[in-house]
Amino acid sequence: MSLIAQNKLPQVAMEFMNDTHREDVDIINDLYKLIEKHSTHPSEEIATAIDMQYESWYEHTLDHFEGEEIKMLELNFPPYSMHKGEHQKALAQMETVYRVWKEDRNISDLKQYIAKEIPMWLHNHIQTMDTITAMFFKQQLPA
Repeated sequence: MSLIAQNKLPQVAMEFMNDTHREDVDIINDLYKLIEKHSTHPSEEIATAIDMQYESWYEHTLDHFEGEEIKMLELNFPPYSMHKGEHQKALAQMETVYRVWKEDRNISDLKQYIAKEIPMWLHNHIQTMDTITAMFFKQQLPA
């Protein structure tokens, strides 16, 4: 079973954004599976796999946010600073959580972040910031 169901993910007016969100969910779900495995059978091998998956998720998130931000600037999206600010906060939290995980290897803290905070943040961000941004993009871009 997946942490975040693809079919429960909010959809926006731009398919490239929906595609990226689906990729996010796949990466997050794979990370969560590793966290679950480490919770029941802790090992350095699984911890290292978690590190690699987390780093992959972080890199994907950087690309995801940068792609949206470039498009917002190209199209002079009025609330660009607000949307970018949300991205910056999310990245800062991802960095902090990862740093703490690397220092203490506390799987329950990492699991709490991935299982509770990330799904809530992702749904909220898509339903608010990304929905408005996608509608603006759709109005600005030729059909």
